Amino acid sequence: MMVNEPTSSACYASEADDIYMGFAGREEILAALNGLLEAERAGARIALASAKSASDPDYAELMQSVRADEARWCAMLSRQIRRLGAAASRKTGAFCEKALAIPDPLERLAFLNRGQAWVVRKLKALTPRIRDEALHADLREMLESHRVNIDRAAAHLEAEH
Repeated sequence: MMVNEPTSSACYASEADDIYMGFAGREEILAALNGLLEAERAGARIALASAKSASDPDYAELMQSVRADEARWCAMLSRQIRRLGAAASRKTGAFCEKALAIPDPLERLAFLNRGQAWVVRKLKALTPRIRDEALHADLREMLESHRVNIDRAAAHLEAEH
């Protein structure tokens, strides 16, 4: 007696490995998430230091808001990394030291905004390759949040010039 088993590769697509299907594999995802975590940690530290040293209340409020947002994404990334069964990086991106070495608050904000744009580019490249729905949703939300922060910082910089 013959059993009807799928014979074409398309019939087995739902059973295929993520990498075979064009999605990012676990190791690639973990490396990307840890890289983003290190960048977010740097952003949080830069924003906190900038808020503390600010003489302009609007700048201080913006930096406090950015810091809270960066901390939120650090927590999300750490949670997702743990959910994937790995340990989150404890490093802070080298971007932090470079940014904190910039004494002028507006120049530092412009530099931080370039870092935010780097995160957006990384997320835009990564999200289409994430099959995990919960992780994909978190990364999309993070992407949109960073776009908002970039626009807010750009508006502040424009108002100051």
